[in-house]
Amino acid sequence: MNVIVANKKQSELANLDIDIIKNLNGEYDVNTLIDMFKSFFYNKMILDVTAIKNYNDLETYEILSKGLGTDKIIFLLPEGSKLCTPNFLSHLIDLGIYNFTTNLNGVKYLLKKPNTLKDVEHIQKMVNNVDSTIENQNSNINSKEKEEVNNTIVSTAKIKDGLTIVGFRNVTESAGATTLIYMLKKELGRTYGNDNVIGIEINKNDFVYFNDKHLISIRENEIKNTLDKYADANVILIDLNNSVDDSFCGDIIYIIEPTTIKLNKLIQRNKVIFSKLLNKKVILNKSSLLNNDVSDFEKEAGIRVFYNMPSLDERKRNEVINDFLIRLGLINNNNNNNSGGIFGLFRR
Repeated sequence: MNVIVANKKQSELANLDIDIIKNLNGEYDVNTLIDMFKSFFYNKMILDVTAIKNYNDLETYEILSKGLGTDKIIFLLPEGSKLCTPNFLSHLIDLGIYNFTTNLNGVKYLLKKPNTLKDVEHIQKMVNNVDSTIENQNSNINSKEKEEVNNTIVSTAKIKDGLTIVGFRNVTESAGATTLIYMLKKELGRTYGNDNVIGIEINKNDFVYFNDKHLISIRENEIKNTLDKYADANVILIDLNNSVDDSFCGDIIYIIEPTTIKLNKLIQRNKVIFSKLLNKKVILNKSSLLNNDVSDFEKEAGIRVFYNMPSLDERKRNEVINDFLIRLGLINNNNNNNSGGIFGLFRR
């Protein structure tokens, strides 16, 4: 016997011709669902994910996978949503979630023949291929890698020649992406001109407090139109926040504030986070670590640190910001004659 948990897909799932032992309709907290079904015997659960509060948050699926397991659940995803991008699906696969679809026919198929990792690993390969293509600064991403995934069109945002797009993600809570972008933008404006460097934050409104017309706050569904609008810029810096799709970025910086409390919170929330940061550009921000401390951190975390950024006064011009931009390749090294100053204490 099977279970259906529905919300927005309720009318669609009502046409599913299967034996049902329990049928729920509405919106539920993920822990409430776990309590309902952890001791309940069923063959398969068809889960309309809109029935879960915070269904756009990956942490919700991590909690669900630990509480109920995933092998007996078929996830019905809202078509055209950010859940159906390769990046989000790849994260679901990392959690052991292989059975997802966007329509009733997909549900029927998965009831008869559930997916294995082999059936969905092409999605992860797609993400890796696209990331590799972007890192090589090849703007002609293979269109076949941007086709439908599980009946959903993947984002087709591309990088324009002459335009560099860099994304920033906080790995630890409030690691400082917003203020860092503000300082980087100010320094880049000296090279490219203020009108040619744009800062964008997605799904937040913190940029408003800097009173800078070149710092823009948008919602996630406005990304493509915003990038088109500023396609003539030289550099766009994007605070990705909780945005899932980052395929429009030519480079992504992952930011960690290396304090004990921030790191312990991070590991408690996601024990395998550092394994997902292998070969990524990781920087330490608001850091008081010296060279030997950074080396110890790298050994314990099993990752390489791209840059160790100290705490800075955003109201002043900081030579370390200039040095970081040189490392990123966004400005040249012609005027970098201050490497022996106070910031020589910090590892680059």
